Amino acid sequence: MMPMTVGELARRAGATLFGIEPETTFYRFALDSRDAGPGSIFLAIEGARVDGHNFVELAVANGAVTVVVEHEVEGPHILVENLVEALAKMAGTFRDEFDGTVIGITGSAGKTSTKEFLAAALSPLGKIGKTAGNRNTEFTVPLAWAELKGDEAAMIVEMSMRGFGQIAHLAKFSKPTVGIITNIGSNHAEKVGSVSGVAKAKSELFEALPSEGLAIFEHDCDFAESLRQSANCEQATFGWSTGADAQLTSYEPISWQECKFSIQIDDQIAQATIPTVGKHMAQNATAAILCAVRLGVSIHDACEALAQAELPEMRMQPVSVNGATIVLDNYNASPQSFVAAIETFASLPCKGRRIVVAGEMKELGDESKAGHEVVGVAMAKADFDRVIFYGDEMYFAMDAAKGSGMRSANTSFAKSLDEISNEMLDLQPGDTILVKGSRALELERAFDFLLRVQEAREA
Repeated sequence: MMPMTVGELARRAGATLFGIEPETTFYRFALDSRDAGPGSIFLAIEGARVDGHNFVELAVANGAVTVVVEHEVEGPHILVENLVEALAKMAGTFRDEFDGTVIGITGSAGKTSTKEFLAAALSPLGKIGKTAGNRNTEFTVPLAWAELKGDEAAMIVEMSMRGFGQIAHLAKFSKPTVGIITNIGSNHAEKVGSVSGVAKAKSELFEALPSEGLAIFEHDCDFAESLRQSANCEQATFGWSTGADAQLTSYEPISWQECKFSIQIDDQIAQATIPTVGKHMAQNATAAILCAVRLGVSIHDACEALAQAELPEMRMQPVSVNGATIVLDNYNASPQSFVAAIETFASLPCKGRRIVVAGEMKELGDESKAGHEVVGVAMAKADFDRVIFYGDEMYFAMDAAKGSGMRSANTSFAKSLDEISNEMLDLQPGDTILVKGSRALELERAFDFLLRVQEAREA
């Protein structure tokens, strides 16, 4: 971000300075005291398990210029009544100074991938701003507004949903003119009661759009009609069916690192290649192309630019270890994304065994049993050589897989990451392992020993 004075921050956030000169300059925010350092301001977030106010001294000791707090502390500080509201107020001032297009993106799966595809597809228009990584919450989205340089042609804001009102809050200060809902699934259903509740919460993005705005959503979504009704503006859809405004007409996996597909918008047909694999990824890219075309990029330029998309780690990320391939797709998991990963895995050639490490999907609420059973049925249909289930809810998936014909000899249930690690000791060159599960499980840790061995051999 551009250097800012604490006086400007106080003015924008409605804060009060204590013991620090207004001309004091900083150039980044820190949300963790361990990340605080020279030139940073530490935000003392009071969370459910950890209170950042308890780490103020450590942040200052690590070099933070000062701290933002909700109650007075010893030493220089910036006092706000409510940190969430103060950050929103600050972000709103930057948004009001921004002249480019603002696109909000949410969905049960594919938010971050779609954001990165869109940043690439819009690049012919000029510099594109975006929320970094998975910084999509009430604490991190405001910081993205402060980090803009001011010369961006567009700003892409990824918005998370953990309950009603959160997207409405992010949209209130981000003021998107375009909204994309990638899909509606059972992620976070426990927070809003049901999948219908998820649809309602996601719809807050469309409800925030101006009458001259644009709402983009999946054509074949079960909640398409309710999404349509929530948007009082122009609408456009993407998907595989002929009624979609942006229709996927073909898909071909090339490797774990590449696939290509064809898309038709209006009367124009184009081909695109993206640096990942999966029909679900192609659909995310299609949403991005549709948005870019509606904002003035030619379909061919948008498709060509997609090849430069920079996707984050642990989204269908292949890692080669001793001749075997570990595919990490465990940033997050929903029934929809899990089935898509299974189908993608089954569609690609494999010289050795196909093995799945299947972790449970969290925060599904009352949808959990049914969601895990859907995954189990998909596992059986794919007929993998071996599936290792992990996490209590995965018992539902394992039972459904066996009930759908998967042989018991091909399945096992691990009670710890160490057990998964032990099961990986017999990996052979040519084997491919899909690792999928909720982020909280940290399934990649089960493969740390293999990666360390690989690094040692390459050293």
